[in-house]
Amino acid sequence: MNTENAIQFPEGFLWGAASAAYQVEGASAEGGKAPSIWDNFSQLPGKTKNGTDGKVAVDHYHRFREDIQLMAKMNLKTYRFSLAWSRVLPNGEVNQEGLDFYGALIDELIANGIEPVVTLYHWDLPQALQDEYGGWESRETIQAFLKYAEVVFKEFGDRVRYWVTFNEQNVFTSLGYRWASHPPNVSDMKRMYQANHLVNLANAEVISLCHRLLPDALIGPSFGYGEVVPETCHPQDVVAAMDANLFNNDWWLEVYCRGTYPQRIMNVLKQLDLDFEVTAADTATLKAAKPDFLGINYYHGGTVRRPSATVMNEKNLEMTDPYLMAADGQKETPEHLLFQSVSNPYLAKTDWGWEIDPVGLQIALRNVYEKYQLPIFITENGLGAFDTLTSTDEIDDDYRITFYREHLLELANAIACGVPVIGYCAWSFTDLLSWLNGYEKRYGFVYVDRTDEDVRELKRIPKKSYFWYRDLIAKNGQQLTEEK
Repeated sequence: MNTENAIQFPEGFLWGAASAAYQVEGASAEGGKAPSIWDNFSQLPGKTKNGTDGKVAVDHYHRFREDIQLMAKMNLKTYRFSLAWSRVLPNGEVNQEGLDFYGALIDELIANGIEPVVTLYHWDLPQALQDEYGGWESRETIQAFLKYAEVVFKEFGDRVRYWVTFNEQNVFTSLGYRWASHPPNVSDMKRMYQANHLVNLANAEVISLCHRLLPDALIGPSFGYGEVVPETCHPQDVVAAMDANLFNNDWWLEVYCRGTYPQRIMNVLKQLDLDFEVTAADTATLKAAKPDFLGINYYHGGTVRRPSATVMNEKNLEMTDPYLMAADGQKETPEHLLFQSVSNPYLAKTDWGWEIDPVGLQIALRNVYEKYQLPIFITENGLGAFDTLTSTDEIDDDYRITFYREHLLELANAIACGVPVIGYCAWSFTDLLSWLNGYEKRYGFVYVDRTDEDVRELKRIPKKSYFWYRDLIAKNGQQLTEEK
């Protein structure tokens, strides 16, 4: 279905932008904050570009009021941000300075008519929990997460309606426990699946806790989703795409929404001795919790063909980004039994090699909604690019405007097809630390003047896309009709 005439977004649609604590806050040792696993991991040689870290980031901790004023001038309706767990409970005990900071941030947003959307976990586990319990490989960490969630639900529940449990569980478990390119710096698939199961339990427990403590709140996970399509119409390629979607998407969404793991994937894991114990109590916990919405982080999907009979040899060993939905070079992996990822010749790519697939957003939203029948919140969608600051302090990022326009048109198509969408949070509001890629990979509507090596004055400079999005929000998306 195509919206041939007027673009229609719902009244009260939450136009927004997003960030994550470690990537923007800085003040890594201020205000009572203790180290997170990212504070320590970023100090390991060779793990991040140019040794970049979040010690200063873009100094949102000290400049949040300035940033929120820019949000207000942009007409932003919502701002999604995460709490740093190690700022709230640095060593298992409540840190009032941390609560005061987030309370002031939330109050400032509300005073400017901006709905806060709070993410509980955006990858920065307190290092103390990693050291004491082994992080997400221990059920003790689930209990610690429940304690942390209860503290912030009670502290901010009167002002925050929308909560996100975990950001991109599929990414932080894979990169942390399979490819050793995120903390805790492990390369062991069996440990990855065991840890992932415990995160699923934590997600379910916290959703149930929120429903008990905050009956009027809405809570759900934020998942890095990409629809997988077959390379050709050959029936075996179609089967491979079906298996790839089970492996890359439904492996998590089935658990979130129905409390069960897809049997096809469980069978493959058992074949490879990667299976894990699911107790009767675990099943009851997973089935008892149902999210109020699904957060979808969309950047692109994937294309696959039927799997090759030949396992990659040592010369082809290469770590790949999970968003690329490709098997890595580790032998005897589930992907090698299920599908083989290929490039899509019909799609352009970003400067970092990610395929740009706006239509894939419509496909993803329609499929997710028809399967799970939950409202959807676009919690991330954006373009990382090299932005150039001119001598007159301007950033002409027309490529970013084109990216957003094309994706929002497909979002409108999905809404026209009957998909209930709560809101859209672009990634990101300001430029920020891009985890492994430093500060050169820029996503923001607002340029932050710093480099990997030089913090400079961190001057905020709105980009051309900032003003485009401002005008789009003012007309609730009608500008897209005029630009078609």
